[in-house]
Amino acid sequence: MQIGILGTGVVGQTLAAALAEKGHTVTIGTRDPAETMARETAKPPARVSFRDWQRSNPTVKLATFADAVRSADVAINATSGVGAMSALEDAGAEALGETILIDASNPLDFSKGMPPTLSVCNTDSLGEQLQKAFPRVRLVKTLNTITASLMVNPGAVNEGDHTLFLCGNDADAKETVKRWLGEWFGWREIVDLGDVTASRGMEMYLPLWLRTWGAVGSPMFNVKIVR
Repeated sequence: MQIGILGTGVVGQTLAAALAEKGHTVTIGTRDPAETMARETAKPPARVSFRDWQRSNPTVKLATFADAVRSADVAINATSGVGAMSALEDAGAEALGETILIDASNPLDFSKGMPPTLSVCNTDSLGEQLQKAFPRVRLVKTLNTITASLMVNPGAVNEGDHTLFLCGNDADAKETVKRWLGEWFGWREIVDLGDVTASRGMEMYLPLWLRTWGAVGSPMFNVKIVR
C-alpha cells in the first residue's frame, strides 16, 4: 500500500517505521521538507532530529503535505492537535479527495505548560472539525488514546489483550481501518463508538491518560472493556 503520513514527530515516525518495515510505501508529509531536513535538533518528545531518524529509515520518503497524500491509499494524521487543521489545509481538499484519513491527533494545548488542556471539548472535537472542513474525506478517529509505541505493538502490554477505540461517519471506512489495524499491527479488540461525534469522548480521555501516566510512571498501558 501507499501510505501518506502527516507529521514528522514521534507518532509519525513510529507509524512510518513500522509500516515501512512491513513493506508498505510510506511518505511523511511536512510543510517545508528542506527546513525539516536542515533541522539539527529534535523537537521534544522526539529524541533525534528527523534527518538523523530518516538515515535509519531510508525507505521512508519526505514530501510536502499535498504530495504525501495525493497518491496515497490511506492518509494518517499524526500531527500535533494545534497543527492538524493547517496541515490538512496545506495538503488541500483536492489532494485528499475521498481518501480514508486515520486521525490519531489530539487537541492538546501546551501554552500554559504541563499538564496540557484541551483546545476544544464537550460540545465539539478536533475530529469533528476536521471532518466538517473536509467533508469528502472518510475520517476514522483511532489510535489517539495510547502512546505511539503501543500503537504499532499492542502485544507489548498484556500480550495485546486490551481495547482500541474508533469512530467515524463512514461505516465501510471504519471496517476497512479495523482490518488494516489488525493486519498492520495485530490489534484484536477494536470497539466502534459510533459516528464522528464520539471523537469528543476519545479526545477528552487524554487528561485522564496523562494523569495515569504520571501515577504509574510509564505510558505503556491501556484500558480493556470487560463485559
